[in-house]
Amino acid sequence: MSESDLPGIVEFLRRAESLKSTTRSAWTAAGTRETSAAHTWRLCLLAMVVAKRFPQLDHARLLRMLVVHDLAEAVSGDIPAPEQVGAPPKSAQERADLATLLAPLPPDTRRELSVLWEEYEAAASPEARVAKALDKLETILQHVQGANPPDFDYAFNLTYGTKATDAVPELAALRVMLDAATAARANEPAR
Repeated sequence: MSESDLPGIVEFLRRAESLKSTTRSAWTAAGTRETSAAHTWRLCLLAMVVAKRFPQLDHARLLRMLVVHDLAEAVSGDIPAPEQVGAPPKSAQERADLATLLAPLPPDTRRELSVLWEEYEAAASPEARVAKALDKLETILQHVQGANPPDFDYAFNLTYGTKATDAVPELAALRVMLDAATAARANEPAR
């Protein structure tokens, strides 16, 4: 990295800052909307605490992939999973948004982040498959503990991300635990 790269890096970081206020469909336990940045932070924390289940993985690559997996949301925001059912795949829009966001970066950095995003998107490596599974599980965990609106669709979470989580047998017990918590939450009286 040269000093001439710094203005582009700073511009990229300024643009990425919007993830701190980009809301998702999840609610926190305190009753505020979760942000993309908050989701990514806890997702990385989840990956760190379950890392021993995956000694064969490149853990640094996994964490880098998790940090970039939702970067495109800084441009067009998050599209909740229920709204994606029956809609065209969001990957083309996210790919374009990511290119826009990464544009100020030096070419080698832009390429590195794009490669990580594409690897995640295609679930093209063991790290990417674990990343996708953890992403789904963190989302379900947030839905289980959040102060959700009365009409929240817990039943959707019982099938949400099963393709991703089924691809990683080491996480099966966590999925069972979260599905049980989801079912219990669905049967609670409205708050």
